[in-house]
Amino acid sequence: MKPSGKLLEVDLSVDYPNMPGALDQVRFDLDRGEILGLVGGSGSGKSTLAMAVLGLVQWKNGRVRGAIRFDGRELAAMREPELRAIRGSQISLVLQSPVSSLNPALRIETQFREAWKAHRSGLSSTHERELFLEHLRMVNLPAEPDFLRRYPSQISVGQAQRLLIAMAIMHRPKLLIADEPTSALDPITQAEVLALLARLNARLGMAILFISHDLLSIASLCRRVAILEQGRLVECADTAAIFQAPAHPFTRRLVEAVPALPHSFPSSLANIAAAVTGVSHARTAAAPQPQPASTLDSGTESCP
Repeated sequence: MKPSGKLLEVDLSVDYPNMPGALDQVRFDLDRGEILGLVGGSGSGKSTLAMAVLGLVQWKNGRVRGAIRFDGRELAAMREPELRAIRGSQISLVLQSPVSSLNPALRIETQFREAWKAHRSGLSSTHERELFLEHLRMVNLPAEPDFLRRYPSQISVGQAQRLLIAMAIMHRPKLLIADEPTSALDPITQAEVLALLARLNARLGMAILFISHDLLSIASLCRRVAILEQGRLVECADTAAIFQAPAHPFTRRLVEAVPALPHSFPSSLANIAAAVTGVSHARTAAAPQPQPASTLDSGTESCP
């Protein structure tokens, strides 16, 4: 492959012993600093794709065929020690169940410290604590020693999700994979987490692969959207085009299932979520002008 300015280039298939073709020739790329939405129903392969990028499919007896090129390096050819050095450092993951992602027996400060020392060392306890408090402030959590002394059971689900985001960005990853990060949250907290992700994207220049079944969340955050159906990438386009002129029948069904849609796509991606949900999201980038959505033929799936 020629060197590319793309942060992530994926061209892969994934097979499980009981499910060959769990992902079938899925092709997409991600620019540095871009937020790409990945949408699909339950069982469409969204989480499998995230696990494949992280090199975790083999732990479920899966097999990856194809290429996963990240920052100029081929992840699919790496051995586990090389992948371990990248996970959590250059590629971070935030999952949909924040409470189960935290160790209930450990204080928040201890979990911060373990996440930090997985890839870095050399800071004194005082400097470590200052670092942890700084990241609590970045995600709008109480930047207080008392908060660090709490256990996961002593914070809300929304606070737990923001805490996971804080730990995920500590090493300044180039890519954050957010796998259904708002599905366990109430609507107001969902809006706050989406606004937080947008701010962190702008502040840190971190690309985000935002995985969701919720088109409204996707519309509020993402510049482009890729649609997965039964392991195949069936459509990929600018967010405006997906909402205004969905080309694939599955995409049209997804859009039609949204409770209400504005008559015209607003000039800002934040405004579409506000128009549909009545909740404003912090998003300053203007939405791209709609381009015709592309329907992808079987066997030639790609996300331009």
